[in-house]
Parts: sequence; structure tokens; C-alpha cells
Amino acid sequence: MILEVAVLEIIDGQQANFERDYKTACQYISASRGYITHSLRKCIEKSNQYILLVEWETLEDHTIGFKESSLFKEWEKLLHHYYDPFPTVEHYEVLK
Repeated sequence: MILEVAVLEIIDGQQANFERDYKTACQYISASRGYITHSLRKCIEKSNQYILLVEWETLEDHTIGFKESSLFKEWEKLLHHYYDPFPTVEHYEVLK
């Protein structure tokens, strides 16, 4: 299992629109092969900052399977215009 972590900085004043469109976009990521689960957390100290946590079966399920799919194009269309700056996405594995 791989954990994708993205810190999202949303254009100030666009939080409500982002949260609305995020709810719609969830159908696209959850339909992707290798997807396990995800959650979005809102920062208490910074009202325009969120953290997106997505669990994938493999790294390639995210970096190739989802990112190169038509599902990602829909996700991107709904959400990417809210980011400023564009988020850094990192992946983590469980230590045994």
C-alpha cells in the first residue's frame, strides 16, 4: 500500500468552490484502478490549506494508471485551477 500526500494551497476566497468541486471530483479518483481510499483535511491555522491523503495499491496505480487516464483529466478540470502554487505530491510506504 502506498500513501499519496499532497498539501494543497487554494486561492484565497475560493475554498467553498473548491470544496464543492472536490465532492464532485471524488467519483473520478475512486473509480481508478488500484484506488483504496482517500480523505481531505482542512488546516486549522490556514483556512486556504488542505492536505489530500490517498491510499493506492501501488505507486504505478497513481503515477501511471490514474494520472494517464481520462478520469484524471476530469479531476484536473474540476480542481487544478484552484491551486496556487501547484502542490507537491509525495508518496510514502509503510515500514515493516
